[in-house]
Amino acid sequence: MVLPDFGGRSTISVMPALTWGVASETIPDEISRAERVVVLVLDSLGWVQMQERPHLTPNLARMQGGAATTTAPSTTASALTSISTGVAPGEHGIVGYRFPAGGAVMNALRWSSPSGDHRHVVSPDSVQVAPTLCGGSWDVVGDKQFVGSGFTSAYLGDGPYHPIWHPSSLVAETRRLFDEGQNRVYAYYDGLDHVAHVHGFAHEHFNLELQFCDWLVGAMLDAVPTNTAVVVTGDHGQIDAPEIVRVATSCLDLTTNRSGEPRFRWLHAKPGATNELAAAAIEMHGHLAWVRTKEQIIDEGWFGPTVTADAANRLGDVALVAHAPVGFDDPGEPHASKLVGRHGSLTEAEMLVPVLHAIA
Repeated sequence: MVLPDFGGRSTISVMPALTWGVASETIPDEISRAERVVVLVLDSLGWVQMQERPHLTPNLARMQGGAATTTAPSTTASALTSISTGVAPGEHGIVGYRFPAGGAVMNALRWSSPSGDHRHVVSPDSVQVAPTLCGGSWDVVGDKQFVGSGFTSAYLGDGPYHPIWHPSSLVAETRRLFDEGQNRVYAYYDGLDHVAHVHGFAHEHFNLELQFCDWLVGAMLDAVPTNTAVVVTGDHGQIDAPEIVRVATSCLDLTTNRSGEPRFRWLHAKPGATNELAAAAIEMHGHLAWVRTKEQIIDEGWFGPTVTADAANRLGDVALVAHAPVGFDDPGEPHASKLVGRHGSLTEAEMLVPVLHAIA
């Protein structure tokens, strides 16, 4: 088990260092003091996967830096929000992929519930309460499809968003912004995540996409003006875990609902049944997962040193956090069984991401 190192080498320290010069174990002073900075977040760029394929990432290899931990759960909604805000999920409130909010289990990335668009029930700024982009002045470059989405509003706020149609345009748009006098750019690309989910790591699809991400980094280093700091990081890694395990009937009999995601599955206990549910989960699934109650997880600091009452209320009562290469089912995620690559748990391959930097 790899727990988030919120007090040390963690992705939550990146934006505070680059925005306000806050001391960080991941960002050296010469990077944080640079006149211009671009942060390039490559979704699903895991440290372990990079180390297994050094021949595919020559541009990343010539950068300085090393591994850092992402959040628990190691999932996009929580991790991207922590990168942006510089605080842990227990403080910003996006505690996972799916969690209860406004009387329903909400998909945070789509900001939807079984009844449809959930923005009519809970607004993004009522769920995610921390200042986005660390309260600094950043221009955002990302895919056109994310413009105006609930999650974009929650984790990036309402600052300048410059949409692109194609991944290579990340570089051109970033250079344009610098040429126009901007000095802080946050850029995001999610292709590696999609490829890993659909194809896993057994075929060439992931390797080729990783090579493209490395090309993107090289193109960015070549394109930005002299004396610009380029920082590259990821929100999580992935593993191949195609098997979905059914939660045991003895657990479901004590459960009112499920949330989270396959590799960090929350079980919501019937009133007074938390201890019995935890015991049943250990008995039936302890060989596949770390089993913890909400109280244990909060006490052990998984969600950070501060867990607000609202964030705590969005957690389940017992968590199945897979250490075996499997996920746990939930009828609220009917398409989960189609995925090969997954993330969300606390294995090294999911928790460690790079924080790399260079002065162009």
